[in-house]
Amino acid sequence: MSEPKSHSRREFLGNITSIGAFGALGATSLLSSCSRNSKYEVPVFPERAPDGPVLKAGLIGCGSRGTGAAFNFIDAGPNLQITALADLFQDRIDNCRNNLKEQRGVEIPDENCFTGFDAYKKVIESDVDVILEASVSYFRPKHFEAAVQARKHVFLEKPAGTDPLGIRSVMATGKMAEAAGLSVVAGTQRRHQLDYISTYGMVRNGAIGELVSANCYWNRNAQAVTPRQPGWCDMEAMIRDRANWTWQTGDSLLNLLVHNVDVVCWFFGKHPVRATGFGGRHRRQSGDMYDFFSVDFSFDDRKSIHGTTREIDGCHNKVEEIIFGTKGYTNCHNRIFDYGGNVIWEYQYPLDAEGRQLNRVAISPYDQEIINLVTAIRTNKPINEAQELAASTLVCTMGRESAYTGNEATWEDMMNSNLTLGPARLEMGDVPDVKPVPPVPGTPPGA
Repeated sequence: MSEPKSHSRREFLGNITSIGAFGALGATSLLSSCSRNSKYEVPVFPERAPDGPVLKAGLIGCGSRGTGAAFNFIDAGPNLQITALADLFQDRIDNCRNNLKEQRGVEIPDENCFTGFDAYKKVIESDVDVILEASVSYFRPKHFEAAVQARKHVFLEKPAGTDPLGIRSVMATGKMAEAAGLSVVAGTQRRHQLDYISTYGMVRNGAIGELVSANCYWNRNAQAVTPRQPGWCDMEAMIRDRANWTWQTGDSLLNLLVHNVDVVCWFFGKHPVRATGFGGRHRRQSGDMYDFFSVDFSFDDRKSIHGTTREIDGCHNKVEEIIFGTKGYTNCHNRIFDYGGNVIWEYQYPLDAEGRQLNRVAISPYDQEIINLVTAIRTNKPINEAQELAASTLVCTMGRESAYTGNEATWEDMMNSNLTLGPARLEMGDVPDVKPVPPVPGTPPGA
């Protein structure tokens, strides 16, 4: 890819103000409801959720992402409270409680803090209106189903699960939530990020012509190993070292590349139907995951995505999406180029208090996704992003299974697969049925 030759800001389809606005709500509903032949208008998201009766949220998963989601909820608007916490481990709850108290002045009483594999049930049964689901990905389908059955609105982190059965469960639960009039916002934050949305609008309105192919990358340094401590059983050691176990994260295709694949599926307006890929393990020091993947995904019309992930120190890192069209290409984030490498459109970021242009949107997408969720609830205009999240996750699962087996994998395979990951029993103790052995392509499972 050649470097841009200039930064002329020719905006041959106009800037965001000429694209227009759809009003204050509904990333997914707006992005999916318009005919692809009609002119797309960029939605104007609210900067803050409207006032209303108190909404109480319970957090499931008190790690850094869950704690961040709790802050996002409290900050989204008036009369928003975090009232209950769940995690497998008390120390994670203690850290989250301390952060909430020190940084937001929020105190969670002991009786509203729950540990163990059934802690999620106790949060759901407490007096909450919203569930913030940010636990280990393996548990997400079960937690989501229980929350919707209890008629709770849900913020659902990505990925949707780690195996085909779990991901298809999220699809079914999403339909149940839709029928019940509940709102479900996914942690695919780029769909709530104004520079991405504005670039999407330009592409939808023909800025790069017909879409042809895409590349996407999530290549980063190695993840740390959490060494086993005295007194930890197999299950605790695995869960605390979850970044290295496929049954908990889905491997890096689901844990990382799902961000990028979701963006490409969003821009194309559909998902790939087959995948052929490979991967390997050279440097990872724990668990059973690969260090890297390289996968070709194909749509039903043979247009394609090439995606890579890598978690190895000392290498060139890249986190990016590039979509190619018949007239030009885009980084999906904030620029459109012609094939001479010239910038022909660029998102205009807001200015700071001293008149200098920022290099970020005014509202963090992590805040915006929760603002949009609360706004949907309080205006009684439900939004539901479960299907998009599940589809992108299943696409990545398709790529992982191709790399693991050495064979082509299809969407139909994933929709019919009975593959489940994880131990036979979820309890603290020995886990004899999950070994730190990565898959070997071209050999039967378990060989």
